[in-house]
Amino acid sequence: MNLILFGPPAAGKGTQAKKLVAERAFIQLSTGDMLRAARTSGTELGKKVAGIMDSGSLVSDEIVIALIEEQLDRNPKAPGFIFDGFPRTIPQAEALDASLAKRGKKVDSVIRLKVDEAALLARVTKRFEDEGRADDNPDAFKKRLVAYNAQTAPLLPKYAKEGKLTEIDGMASPDKVAAAISGCLDGAGKPAKPD
Repeated sequence: MNLILFGPPAAGKGTQAKKLVAERAFIQLSTGDMLRAARTSGTELGKKVAGIMDSGSLVSDEIVIALIEEQLDRNPKAPGFIFDGFPRTIPQAEALDASLAKRGKKVDSVIRLKVDEAALLARVTKRFEDEGRADDNPDAFKKRLVAYNAQTAPLLPKYAKEGKLTEIDGMASPDKVAAAISGCLDGAGKPAKPD
C-alpha cells in the first residue's frame, strides 16, 4: 500500500504519518528528511545534494527521485510507503509513477487533508507567539501556503481521475482524522474497476 499524503503546512500530515508508521509499519518518505540525511551521508549522491543545498539552489527532480528509489530498493519488504512532500508537480507525479511501476508497485491511495486555512494561520500565529518557533513565522507560513496551493492544485484532478483521491476533514481531532485515514486505506485494498 503506497500512499501520498497531501495537506498544507501545519495540517497534521506529520502526526498522521507517525501513526501509520507505528500502527502499520509503513515507511515515511519525507523529501525534506531524505535530503538532510543524504547531505550528511557522505555518499556520492549525498555530496551532490550538499553542494546544491549549500549554493542555495533547488535540488532537481532527478535527485529527489533517485533518493526515493534508493529507499524503495533498500526496503523491498515494507508493507507500504507514505510519500510526504512529494510529488509537488505533474512531472514529479509521472516520475514517481514510472519509478514505482519499474518495481511492480503503484500509488494506491492519495489522501488530502482539507483544512480551514484561516484557522491554520491562527493556530500557527498562536504557536509562534507562545513558543517562538522560527518555522511558525506567520508571514513565512502564508508564503508556504500559497506555494503549496499553487503546486498541489494541478495534482488533485490527476489523482481524482485515477480514482485514488480521498478528501478528509483535516480540522477534526487527530484521532478522528486517523480513523478516517484507516477507513480509507482498508477500503482501498481493492480499487473499483472503471466502467
